[in-house]
Amino acid sequence: MYKEQIESYFSDKERLLVDAVSRLVSIDSVEGKSAPGAPFGPGPAAALEEALKLAAEWGLVTKNHEGYVGTADLNAQPDALHLLCHLDVVAPGEGWSVTQPFSPKVVDGMIFGRGTDDDKGPAAACLLAMKAVKDLGVPLKSNCRLILGTNEESGSADIAWYFARNPYAPATFSPDSGFPVVNTEKGGFKPIFSKSWPLQEQLPRLRWLHGGFRINVLPGDASAAVEGLSMYDIQPFARDITARTGIMFTFAHEDGLTVIRARGEGSHAAWPEGGNNAITGLVALLCALPLADGPCKDALKDLNALLPHGDYLGRALGIAQEEPVAGPLTVAFTLLEVTDTGLKGQFDSRVPLCATEENCLQVAKAAFEARGFTFQGEQDKPHHTPADSPFVKTLLKRYEEYTGLKGECLSTGGGTYVHDIPGGVAFGCTLPGFDTHLHGADERVRIQDLMLSAKLFTHIIIDLCG
Repeated sequence: MYKEQIESYFSDKERLLVDAVSRLVSIDSVEGKSAPGAPFGPGPAAALEEALKLAAEWGLVTKNHEGYVGTADLNAQPDALHLLCHLDVVAPGEGWSVTQPFSPKVVDGMIFGRGTDDDKGPAAACLLAMKAVKDLGVPLKSNCRLILGTNEESGSADIAWYFARNPYAPATFSPDSGFPVVNTEKGGFKPIFSKSWPLQEQLPRLRWLHGGFRINVLPGDASAAVEGLSMYDIQPFARDITARTGIMFTFAHEDGLTVIRARGEGSHAAWPEGGNNAITGLVALLCALPLADGPCKDALKDLNALLPHGDYLGRALGIAQEEPVAGPLTVAFTLLEVTDTGLKGQFDSRVPLCATEENCLQVAKAAFEARGFTFQGEQDKPHHTPADSPFVKTLLKRYEEYTGLKGECLSTGGGTYVHDIPGGVAFGCTLPGFDTHLHGADERVRIQDLMLSAKLFTHIIIDLCG
């Protein structure tokens, strides 16, 4: 009934959408130091302020909830639908080539910049959909509320705070993954392990290692400093490791140390097979070097055995498993710091519906503790919304109508914003087969995908609130 009106309304809205996305992406909203009214730092707070300003310009009723989230409403009726987006982003990282991370640029029908896909572009599409419903004058019997969060990338404390004070809606979707519908999300398992030892004087020795910058990002870069070996001593071993792993190494002489920099390819920790882990490649190189015997060398060999390069399924840990709905368990070694007297590391595992503490957490814990590490962590449950719910059926129906593609329910290793929301699903904004470079350099989104999403969301708001 409304599809023709929606198509006509959006025929001249592309520039409006691109400008909206650019306004949000221009703000560096990486988590920072907490302050009054900015619980997750000045960047997320600034992005929230700009998004609410945009929503108000488009005729929506807005509210800032103490800096944790912002909301935009169509009316004052009870909520029938929540749209859930986040405005915080992961750190830019290195390797950008098309533009700088917070200088959005349109190239070949795509917008490039940190947050274009995750999740500022989708947030703008949701806002434009709500504006469309309002401008079209569709009579509504209930409200659609857009919830704009500021802490999705670092634990979703914003949403926990909000829903501790506000009720859930009967239906919630977040365009924080991709199309069609993601109704199953793996659980999370992100333990911290450590080991300490006395200062070792014997050379050659490792002085320090730094790898990773965020738990949910597989690192494309890592570095270490070795004392007692020159770059010429190390290079033959590095060539062998590069041939086996694809990790590239460069060297520098700094303050009497040989600094080794490893370069792989970053990716989201939920899909570690999509990257090439610089940490595990660097550890493999260090294990190959003729370092002096001692506890540091032993600890590196233990890590190389427990979390070897290329083992993204947890086979070495003894926790590999899978089932048909969520797929296989994955493991990404994402954080490691080594000093003269110890190490601390963390891996990010995404576990399927069949994983339990007994066959996952306890097995990994025993493997680490058997080698003398301390090991602490909890295992989160997966999220699953039945595919045959009326809400999911509505989403799939409209998706097929607007795209001409088959609608189906999918699972993901990525924890989306609806992971802890009863009945919630992820829906949008990327069509199947397109690589957005999520969490990597040159993050991007297709403008046509955002426009299609805005049309689709408009019709769904009408379906559920009209």
